[in-house]
Order: sequence, then C-alpha cells, then structure tokens
Amino acid sequence: MPIYNFNPGPAMLPREVLLQAQAELLDYQGLGYSILEMSHRSAPFETLLEEMRNDIRELLKVPGNYHILFCHGGARQQFAMVPMNLLTDNNKADYVVTGAWSRMAFDEAKKYGDIHIAAEPNKSDFTYTPDPKTWNIRPDTAYVHYTSNETIHGVQFHFTPNLKVPLIADMSSDLFTRPIDVSRYGLIYAAAQKNFGAAGLTLVIIREDLVKAPQALTPGLMHYQKQIETNSLYNTPPTFSWYLSALYLKWIKAQGGLSALEKRNKEKSKVLYDYIDSTSFYHNPVHKTARSWMNAPFTLAKRELDATFLAEATAAGLIGLKGHSSLGGMRASLYNPMNIEGAQALVKFMVQFEGKHSDSKKPAAKNTNQMQIPGL
Repeated sequence: MPIYNFNPGPAMLPREVLLQAQAELLDYQGLGYSILEMSHRSAPFETLLEEMRNDIRELLKVPGNYHILFCHGGARQQFAMVPMNLLTDNNKADYVVTGAWSRMAFDEAKKYGDIHIAAEPNKSDFTYTPDPKTWNIRPDTAYVHYTSNETIHGVQFHFTPNLKVPLIADMSSDLFTRPIDVSRYGLIYAAAQKNFGAAGLTLVIIREDLVKAPQALTPGLMHYQKQIETNSLYNTPPTFSWYLSALYLKWIKAQGGLSALEKRNKEKSKVLYDYIDSTSFYHNPVHKTARSWMNAPFTLAKRELDATFLAEATAAGLIGLKGHSSLGGMRASLYNPMNIEGAQALVKFMVQFEGKHSDSKKPAAKNTNQMQIPGL
C-alpha cells in the first residue's frame, strides 16, 4: 500500500532525491567520504554551492542585479533580518496580514521600527487576499511585506502586487512551485523544507540596491552584507541540508522546470477542491480566487467524526491530515513531491468516508458519490 504524507514537517523530498542521497551518503561523487564529513570551504562543496546558485538563477530567471544568499533559521529568522537590514535610512515598513505567518512576521518586525498594517482582512478568519488598491501604504515606507502562501489558513496570492516601493515576500511555502517575476520584488525569502529541500536552508534573493549597513545591534550572522562578502559561509552551515536542495533543484529541472510544476500543482489541487465543492459533507472556507495550491484546509459537516476520519485515513495510507491546532479540521499539503496519484487517493478515500457516514438517504445535492475522479 502506498503511503502519502500530507504534512511532512521538516522535509518533503522527491523519492529520486532521497535515493540519490542514500547512494552517495558514504561516498560523495567518488571522493571516498560523505558530504557530511566534507569541509564547507573545500573545493567540492564550493562547486556544489556555485551550481546551486546557477540552478536557482536559471529556474527563477533571477536578474543579474540580485544576490542569492543561503541563510539559516527559517522564515522566523527572516522576520527579524528583514527589518534589521532594511529599516536603516527609513524606519517605516508596512505589512499585509493575511494569515498566521504574516501576522508573526508583523509581530516580530515591530521590535525594530515603525511597523504598520497596510491590510488585514477578516482578522480572525482569513479567507481571501485583499486587492492591493485597498492597501493603506504610507508614501514614505521603506518596504511592503506580504506572505505569498499561508500554510495554516490555505490562502495564496495568485498575483504579484504592483507597488512603487520595494516589495518583500515570504515565499517559504510556494517558491519553486510556479514561475515568478523576480524583478517585481526587492527581496524574496523562503525556507527550503516545503518545496525545494529540507529544514536548515533558507534562501534569500535580494536586489543589490537594498544591501546596506544594517541596524547597529544586528548580529553578524543576520547581516546580509556580511553574508554576501563571505559567500554565505560566515559560519559552518548545515551542509547536508544544502546538498539536499542542490539535488532537489536538479530534480525540478528534470521535471521540465517551473512551468511543468505549475501545471502539475494546479491539476492536483483542482482534483481535491472540485470534490470538496461538489458536496456539503466537506467544506473549504477560502474564496476560490485565493485558494492555495499548496495547503487545502477543510472541515467535516460532522465535527464529531474528525478523529474517525483521521484514524481511517491513516489506516488507508493517508497520513498527516490533521489540521493546524488553531483551526482544527483537516489540512492536505500538496507540495511539489506530492503527485497526482496522492490527491486522487485522498479524494477516493473522502468519497468512501462520506458514503459510510452521511445521514443522507439520497445522493447529495451535488451528487458526490457518483463524481468522476480524474485518473480513477
């Protein structure tokens, strides 16, 4: 029975990447020793680092006036690094809050300057992305920050805001899932563990005009300028995590690049959302125009069945479907390595579960049990 993990946590890696890492664990590229034992300042590791940068620049079409940095601490460290490094000449920044993660970014940034909320729809119940025309952006703000995909609430921006000030984006859960225009951003950051690696690597892409001396108390490790000067090797990095991302980027290229992944990610999320929309037994609260391709939260009409749903799903090889503790219900994460068969297997289980537990003596209003699932 295949196992599909819908909440991978520290990493969600393609099988091909895992197999290559396994094969090379004791002997990296014929050197006779593991990459875990390799100096981060050795020629082989520096070659790997340069190939990573080249692959990132190629996949994302990163312009030449942007630096590519490999940092630590996940998105949470960037919540502090961004204001520490960018709030120098101007102490003001505006934040768009569309879910739990952008709220955390805002709360952290408040420690370092005059931080203002430009937009915050449905404060306790985030279900859509606000129109940038409605954002209250101060004319003298240093930058505007937003989170492109909210993993907890399942809200995703399917457009890039067009602003006159530097746009900063936390793309930790949807970078490398579709093409983007990097030139529209001043800075992009993303933790690797969702769609291009394992926990331990955080990618930062920063336009060179935004690199300057940070606030005085900024630690060296959190200093963009220092990271550039030291080729992201200011301290000993988690080299194995970086290696896994290097393999992952090659995997993305082998799949046909970001356009191919975009098509696949749209298809598998459509399989799930189409079924949820066809029945009153399951519900997704997010407006259709803002539904995440990566994270689909949903609830059951009978909340008392939640534990039963999770237990039976686990027995069927569908694990990690419990929703975030702040929302309850269920959540299916459909990151890059999740294939269409995983989405189809989940929907097939949901159809069967509804058939067993629905009170209805007749077909549901939208005829769920007779729904045709693509590929099944």
